[in-house]
Amino acid sequence: MNVITTLCKHQQFRRTLAEYRGNLYRIAYSWCHNPALADDLVQETLTKALKNSSQLRDPKTVKAWLYRILSNCWRDHFRRSKDTVDVDDVVLIETNTPDRHHDRQQIVNRVRNAIACLPMGQRQVITLVDLEGCTYIEVAQIIDVPIGTVMSRLSRARKALKERLLESEVESCSNVHRLRTVP
Repeated sequence: MNVITTLCKHQQFRRTLAEYRGNLYRIAYSWCHNPALADDLVQETLTKALKNSSQLRDPKTVKAWLYRILSNCWRDHFRRSKDTVDVDDVVLIETNTPDRHHDRQQIVNRVRNAIACLPMGQRQVITLVDLEGCTYIEVAQIIDVPIGTVMSRLSRARKALKERLLESEVESCSNVHRLRTVP
């Protein structure tokens, strides 16, 4: 093949690319909705098409070939622009982790066990006031006792609950730090 034939084919190929420029731009713009980026993608597509024109086997498939190059350019754009984050730099904002859930569940179980050990009158008052948010007057009406009795039961229940929870805290700490010696 001589230089003139090659030059003519090259000029014909450039004209073909120019014909498809508008179509490529419309496709690129529909993908990114950014005129500058769409223009850059088309420019990159046409540059790659010119550079790799020898890879086009059948001139009838030039349209599909150009769209394929555009698609690859679009994908490459995402790869280049994708922000990378070092996993060690990620701050976990999830507050409900399994460890935290387990710790909360242990606290809830200790409180429930401590409440279960209270006498029935104290248990009723502390659950109605502290857990359900009832007023002293409402509790007095619910369990049919004077308001003074509600206040004294609540005071004794809170004191007993505090002591039991502190005892269970000391026990759980001493169990954790207890080591066995191996004979």
